[in-house]
Amino acid sequence: MIYAGNAIQVQMHDHQLAKLTFDLKNQSVNKLNAATLVELKEAIEAINNAIIGVEGVKGLMLTSAKSSFIVGADITEFLQFFGGEEQDLINANMQVNETFCALEDLPIPTVSLINGLALGGGFEVCLSTDYRIMATDAKVGLPEVKLGIFPGWGGTVRLPRIIGLDNAIEWVCGAKEKKSTVALHEGAVDAVVAHDQLLEAGEHLLNQCIKGDLSYVAKRATKLAKLALGPMEQLMAFETSKGFVAGKAGPHYPSPVTAIKTMQKHAGMTRDKALVIEAKGFAKMAQTSVAANLVGIFLADQYLKRTVKALAKKATKVEQAAVLGAGIMGGGIAYQSAFKGVPIVMKDIAEPAITLGLDEATGILEKRVERGQMKPAQMAQVLNKIRPTLNYADIKNVDLVVEAVVENPKVKGIVLAEIEAQVKPSTVITSNTSTISIDLLAKSLKDPTRFCGMHFFNPVHKMPLVEVIRGSQSSEETIATTVAYANAMGKKPIVVNDCPGFFVNRVLFPYFGGFGLLLEQGVNFSRVDKIMERFGWPMGPAYLLDVVGIDTAHHAQAVMAEGFPDRMAGQGEAGVDLMFKEQRLGQKNKLGFYAYEKDKKGRLQKQVDDSLVEKLASLCANPQEFTDEQIIDYLMIPLCLEVARCLEENIIATPAEADLALVYGIGFPPFLGGALKYMDAIGLQNFCDKADALAGVSPLYSVPKQMREMAADGETFYNKLQPAH
Repeated sequence: MIYAGNAIQVQMHDHQLAKLTFDLKNQSVNKLNAATLVELKEAIEAINNAIIGVEGVKGLMLTSAKSSFIVGADITEFLQFFGGEEQDLINANMQVNETFCALEDLPIPTVSLINGLALGGGFEVCLSTDYRIMATDAKVGLPEVKLGIFPGWGGTVRLPRIIGLDNAIEWVCGAKEKKSTVALHEGAVDAVVAHDQLLEAGEHLLNQCIKGDLSYVAKRATKLAKLALGPMEQLMAFETSKGFVAGKAGPHYPSPVTAIKTMQKHAGMTRDKALVIEAKGFAKMAQTSVAANLVGIFLADQYLKRTVKALAKKATKVEQAAVLGAGIMGGGIAYQSAFKGVPIVMKDIAEPAITLGLDEATGILEKRVERGQMKPAQMAQVLNKIRPTLNYADIKNVDLVVEAVVENPKVKGIVLAEIEAQVKPSTVITSNTSTISIDLLAKSLKDPTRFCGMHFFNPVHKMPLVEVIRGSQSSEETIATTVAYANAMGKKPIVVNDCPGFFVNRVLFPYFGGFGLLLEQGVNFSRVDKIMERFGWPMGPAYLLDVVGIDTAHHAQAVMAEGFPDRMAGQGEAGVDLMFKEQRLGQKNKLGFYAYEKDKKGRLQKQVDDSLVEKLASLCANPQEFTDEQIIDYLMIPLCLEVARCLEENIIATPAEADLALVYGIGFPPFLGGALKYMDAIGLQNFCDKADALAGVSPLYSVPKQMREMAADGETFYNKLQPAH
């Protein structure tokens, strides 16, 4: 044994080749935490000694004992540097770079044998070796820009010199995981072999180097030198890509463009000088609020995964599911379950609805085939996991049922009672309702302990969030099984307690209420949309209402008004009422706040309808002038205050889950970190002052008691209420 630590072991593989194995103890995956990086430095020193010692090491293979190679840096450990001094962060990065450079400078050929995921810092380790060989099913990538940063351990320096500038910019700024075929084609790896042939391939390659058949020194020299591209070619590549990437990323996400600028700065430098430039650029990005918020979302997601994993221990595995109520929503649920490998029965009372549901699932799959994401045979396998039926007898042995019929409590109650009479006693019964009280629906069941809500968001295959709604009588096993099934479907399940609208819709409708108040004061809806889209929302409130459906919003608006009459009754309802009366239902009938027509690719394109502008003007006899900031406050303040109320009332358990639900469920701007992070950044007292200034406009702007107390004490949501990550 050349070296033995808690995360790394180095031993002779044969008489001349050494093998460095990443195997982080007591962890399911390898990650680069501080202790592992210390061990890597020590291991490289030990290898250097073994080269000149009795071992006579002539080549080195990097391997992993786990199913992944290295999934990246341990962000929880390095987060402490993000809020500190810039120079401390630069120094920390350069310490890691020294280790990676020591690996790269070993006087022997080196190869990384990538058996699984090698992401971020894990892939940067691989870039530091002379060669890389991938297993066919492995993936590599540099996803750092998703966290508001960019590669800081040599990724922006080595990758352009290995695969060319254009490809490197796409890898860094696209932040996607790359399959082995792509990595090989673009030159990021030198060979792709079957998983069980990695060691043999590594031995063969290193032996060729030792014999002199391959020159690892020449290959290494490219990474150590300046970027091999002329000044004019560099200028064209960098300037073109900056404009394109800026357009894709938008103004709120600076790290992709900054990564390009950093590459441009160090393109004419050799490795060591270039790494310093990279570290400085990384440090600047790491200290932005965008990075802090995106890392916060990442950590919240990790917290959610641990919560789901803990609940799964109490769950009954869903081997067979059912959805009642076909159509677009039922078809979407059926597709998602089947696509993720859980067979599902799709039942309805009408053949046309079954056809519509199957068409929905088929259409989603056909698009995947068109994009090359699956083969026709795989599409057939997914469709075979969906069993359409008109008969209740076909659901009697399923483990979980999703009721997805029309959003009407009487109809749902009848269907739920019918389901209970048909399924086995252990079957979990859920309702895909967006607003109706779970406790109200539970009255239709003889055993309400087996019942909870399972609220999917439309379109099901695109929206990651599923709200699992706990009724007052829902058993822990029911909740756990539903959470585990949602997780198996590839969704992000967040458990909330029962109330009108649950969590997401409850906080969304005060936002719509603020929008309605603006309409009633003569503000043009398209102006509001443009302002909120510039603010960071994927679409403005009018456009969002068209996507949701005006009829759906009209119904939900009534439910919310009844559930919270003191705040939500009669608050900004006139606009949606007018639209519903005019039967302008949104995209579903191509006429809502906007008029819709399909383009050549079949996508709906919106246009302002001047006739609606005139009708909405009738809501206001005395139009008021508003600044952009006032418009933002009118919408954002009610939403944020309702999130605070939901925390206070324990509708949702933690700030992390609340903010994550908003990002995943309604597209809350990720760079702001969520509603609670947004209020913390403004300062709770400042936020209360903003709300108080609008208190005379509507009760939507009334500050909840606990939040006012927190503001007075100088506290924040993430200090007081956030669990440890």
